[in-house]
Amino acid sequence: MKTKINLYIMLALLLVVGASCSDDFLEDKKNYGQIDDSFYESEIRTNWYINNVYYDFFSSYTSPLANTVGLYNTDQSKLTEEIGGITDLINPSKTFVNAADGSTYYGTTITSSTANNAYSRIRDINGFLRDIDVKGAGLSQTFRDKAKGQMYYLRAIQYFDLMRTYGGVPIVLTVQAASSTDESIKLPRATVAEVVVQIVADLDLAATLLPGQWDVATDYGRFTRGAALAQKSRVLLTYASPLFNKNWDSATERWDAALQAGLAAETQLTADGFGLYGTSAKDWASMFLIDNGFCKEAITIQMLSSNTTVALNNSWEKSIRLKSQSTATGGISVPKDMIDLFPMKDGSKPTAGNGYDPFLFFKDRDPRFYRTFAFSGAKWPYKEATSNTVWGYRWVDASNKEYFSDGNQTSSPAYVRKMSNPAASNATSFQYSSTDIFEYRYAELLLNIAECYAAKGDIGNTLAYLGKIRNRVGIPSTNNYGIGTLADKYAAINAVLYERRVELAYEGKRFWDVQRWMLYSDDAVDGTVDNTNQKLGLAPINGTQRIGHFLQYKNTATSTDPLTAARASITVDPDDANFNAQITALANFYTTNFVLTNLVTPMDNNGTTTAVNILWRPNYYVKGLTLTILTQNPWLKQTIGWNDAANANGTFNYQE
Repeated sequence: MKTKINLYIMLALLLVVGASCSDDFLEDKKNYGQIDDSFYESEIRTNWYINNVYYDFFSSYTSPLANTVGLYNTDQSKLTEEIGGITDLINPSKTFVNAADGSTYYGTTITSSTANNAYSRIRDINGFLRDIDVKGAGLSQTFRDKAKGQMYYLRAIQYFDLMRTYGGVPIVLTVQAASSTDESIKLPRATVAEVVVQIVADLDLAATLLPGQWDVATDYGRFTRGAALAQKSRVLLTYASPLFNKNWDSATERWDAALQAGLAAETQLTADGFGLYGTSAKDWASMFLIDNGFCKEAITIQMLSSNTTVALNNSWEKSIRLKSQSTATGGISVPKDMIDLFPMKDGSKPTAGNGYDPFLFFKDRDPRFYRTFAFSGAKWPYKEATSNTVWGYRWVDASNKEYFSDGNQTSSPAYVRKMSNPAASNATSFQYSSTDIFEYRYAELLLNIAECYAAKGDIGNTLAYLGKIRNRVGIPSTNNYGIGTLADKYAAINAVLYERRVELAYEGKRFWDVQRWMLYSDDAVDGTVDNTNQKLGLAPINGTQRIGHFLQYKNTATSTDPLTAARASITVDPDDANFNAQITALANFYTTNFVLTNLVTPMDNNGTTTAVNILWRPNYYVKGLTLTILTQNPWLKQTIGWNDAANANGTFNYQE
């Protein structure tokens, strides 16, 4: 049985609906999040309400690619180098600048029906914080403190994602009565600085109220004091970054604050038993599979279950498995840029001078490469096939008709396998996976600290923290774990962003890094500053494509797979004692049988067979408010780069 918080959340909701006061509860929820006094009569009933707030925040969080509390879809990850396919915000044929095209994340008009949007979630929290010490005075102080700590944390992360989406937003800390005449509730958009101050205040309060750890058997997955401090580090790092800090390169005050927050979180989490998990790449891969138990790496975790009726299931396993392994989606093909990204096994960059061959891309790579990607010839087991080796190559017959090995019609020679469970069952196409999602890992905290040191020009400490990440997976320490010498702070920041791409690949973090460093281009919205690509020596993402290839059999064949017999003895397993020999055999097999060919339909295309380049427009970094919100709240300013309700230029500057 899964003793997990999300299972408890679902059960609690069912119990509430079935309880004698269920009608009152549902009616109270319709009344904008208010609850009757009976919900504070016992810890059990109060926890029902707390669990329901968790559910509103995280019920859609079933894939590590997903981000943004309350939404948790994968849309933003699809805007990065990690996944191919042109979507609206990077489509060069589309432009969004009008309020009608603004982001709907802000919420909608308050109605008589139950809602789950950013400000309704904040309202539910504000009501709880108002009432818990009054209506719940009979509850123990310890319980009330933990309850409030969770609510302060939740309110903080909701405002954080509002900030990351819109910049400054109205700060609402009380339960407001909807009114068209009450001037006191017509709150303006706070500055980004004011929003950050409020978020930090909530997280500081949470840290004083929450425990270092919860009982793993009953409450694992709830937020801890270390998580609150780590989240503060993440918030202040974002605030110090160029998107919200036009003086990022000339002043260190914000970087200093972010660094101190990161170091404080590191100290607290270490004292509470957290840290990097394991001492090898094998450990690194296996930590994601720790189920129903404490993992020291997981600062915050989304608990998922294999239960088929009342729990949340992980959708990731189903999305990444190949057709040959089930009737799943067919997997996630890896763009060439991601294949070519990972270091060599000595930590050096994958260049020809360092021995990298883009055709034999699997030779001598960073140990994390083999736990992040699968490829033809790689062992990728599951419950019903413990020795399964996957193959995804193409061949054509004399009439140029195409065929694919084992039905795996992939658009890349590599496929994402990170966080895949080798014991997962394909009985229901991996639909009911229980693999949990690490929303915030200890490794990310160390990378946050490294980035702050880099931005301050402290090269020694930057390398020390990057070394901790690489040492854990077994990269040798020679030449600073392959990183080499960093000439200046710009090279140091570049190195940290590179390591983040590798260590946190496919964990839903890349978009936030691209956004806060404005990596699509150095084009700026009027009134803002953007020169980061030039400063850091990075090629802008705009103008590039996510490129795929077929791994194709060299010769013409018939409809029968020409390599079935020849490949039978080939398999590559990074945990096998003969791994190096296996890699050599696979390289020989590739050289003998395969070439890389262009796709018929490019990964990034315009709906036909024509490739298109990514084009992200600079006003997209910080979204505009929708026409509905601006019309109903005419005192709110529109974001610069977007048109307001009267079609005039927005004036709210998120860098001031």
